[in-house]
Amino acid sequence: MRRSVGWYVALVAAVSVERVAELVVARRHQKWAMARGAVESGRGHYPVMVALHTGLLVGCLAETHWRRTRFNPSVGYPMVAAVVAAQGLRWWCITTLGPQWNTRVLVIPDVPLVTGGPYRWLRHPNYVAVVTEGLALPLVHSAGVTATTFSILDAALLTVRIRTENRALAAGGRPHTA
Repeated sequence: MRRSVGWYVALVAAVSVERVAELVVARRHQKWAMARGAVESGRGHYPVMVALHTGLLVGCLAETHWRRTRFNPSVGYPMVAAVVAAQGLRWWCITTLGPQWNTRVLVIPDVPLVTGGPYRWLRHPNYVAVVTEGLALPLVHSAGVTATTFSILDAALLTVRIRTENRALAAGGRPHTA
């Protein structure tokens, strides 16, 4: 069990590093957007989103430690594949939107809506990645409480987030979001 916990810690650490990279990219893109007259919507839910996603990462490790969960290969390996696929989809979204992508809801006047890449098929493809990762990452190492708790809280948060983005789109601006 010790070895499976070690590589799970490494996986969660890698996802954490990926999240920090997202924040660095988002900050750079935010400066770009603000220089073009962007206005932010949904500021109130942003700290909640950051806390929830941080809680996911901490919860994965805490539950594994406290409950002494075990790696179940029949569930764990498919969940690793789902985590990797979620990261691929997330970065496909980021590269498709380019500097218009952000973790915040930023509306830049007169910038056309991106309809290529995964946006060709889904209006909010990054949230497919978020939901997949939020369920799969904890289940890699049987952290079902974390998977369930995050998924319920994230569903409530995404309801607010998607409404915020859709309102910004309907208002004529184009949000540049995660």
